[in-house]
Amino acid sequence: MGQLEGKVAIVTGGAGGFGEGIARLFVAEGARVLIADIEQAKAQKLAAELGSPARAVRCDVAKSADVFAAVKACVDAFGPPDIVVNNAGTTHRNQPMLDVDEATFDKVFAVNVKSIFHMAHAVVPLMRERKQGVILNIGSTAGLRPRPGLTWYNASKAAVNLVSKSMAAELAPDGIRVNAICPVMGATGLIEQFLGAPDTPESRARIIATIPLGRMSTPEDVANAALYLASDAARFITGIELPVDGGRTI
Repeated sequence: MGQLEGKVAIVTGGAGGFGEGIARLFVAEGARVLIADIEQAKAQKLAAELGSPARAVRCDVAKSADVFAAVKACVDAFGPPDIVVNNAGTTHRNQPMLDVDEATFDKVFAVNVKSIFHMAHAVVPLMRERKQGVILNIGSTAGLRPRPGLTWYNASKAAVNLVSKSMAAELAPDGIRVNAICPVMGATGLIEQFLGAPDTPESRARIIATIPLGRMSTPEDVANAALYLASDAARFITGIELPVDGGRTI
């Protein structure tokens, strides 16, 4: 029996990168998963590959109506969610902080931070009714050990990390656990933005040189951490920021 047998999960940004890794592993471990992603075609393709335990819905996590519609789609297809993974995220290009324009700043905070506000309003009442639930927010090592060039992105991920702890403290009496997972850079669709340069072996080598275990993170690394924190094995774990970073934040 899988570690998530009988559980229902929502994964935002689930059509690619870390989110895809999480969706695949959750289904393999027995969960039914709603894949919510702004790229509807990719989400539908993944859901079709994963079969009956998966559904896809288009969702712009920065929009309250989209988030509530995604949660309703989950309830209609599978029932109320036991697990929500707030994984969808974006960044600005690696560049001097004053070169990032206001519209880009607003988008980064809307997608990375306000999305958690929307999802909390949509799912916390459902979890409170049942006195149980797990919320996982994908933060970042950028919110723990920031570096120049991604200042506003770093700030958004620090907000994700902190709000996870505050939510954990507030929602614990309701039986709801909240944790943050903080990956180091991985080879996802945002890598060239993070690098602020073409994705070349030389660019990657500069990043890898800062990671003691000598490689970037993978979707499987993040998915394995998410599986543990979502499972009953972590039933006494709440309010942590778990670096999945090969030692980057030491």
